[in-house]
Amino acid sequence: MLGSTVESVPSGEWELAHTAINLSPVGEKLFNGDAKDGKIHLHEMHQDHVVEPPSVESSDGLLKKGTKVHVWGSSDHTKVQGVYIRDRMFTTQGHLGFDEEQVKRQMEMRVESGGIEDKEHAEKAADTADMEHDGEVVAQAMLRFFHGEDHDVD
Repeated sequence: MLGSTVESVPSGEWELAHTAINLSPVGEKLFNGDAKDGKIHLHEMHQDHVVEPPSVESSDGLLKKGTKVHVWGSSDHTKVQGVYIRDRMFTTQGHLGFDEEQVKRQMEMRVESGGIEDKEHAEKAADTADMEHDGEVVAQAMLRFFHGEDHDVD
């Protein structure tokens, strides 16, 4: 993504199910104050992460000089939970549409295949799969992005 590096986390640990994401000031604006205590929660299902957000320098000319690249949120596991570039990009590491059944099935398949080796971690995460998440809040922010209704953000 625009010259960013994506790698598995050095610990090999998975970020699973209901996850708290700490919002940056830009993230708080993107989500229109719908966050609680400066956080949103999304279902996660990954072992990889973006090491550093893209930059003008890393983009090989795809981003113009002066382009502002914002990380809108981070978690303990994943420093770059999402990137926002006005009129250009809005990404999220979390799965907006995952529900309890999908989360549990995805973890079950990954445990069965050997992708997730820490069964205790998967079981604890599965216990959070029914918790309410903010997928709709993030989807609403993305719709505002597509409609150009987010220009007050940066």
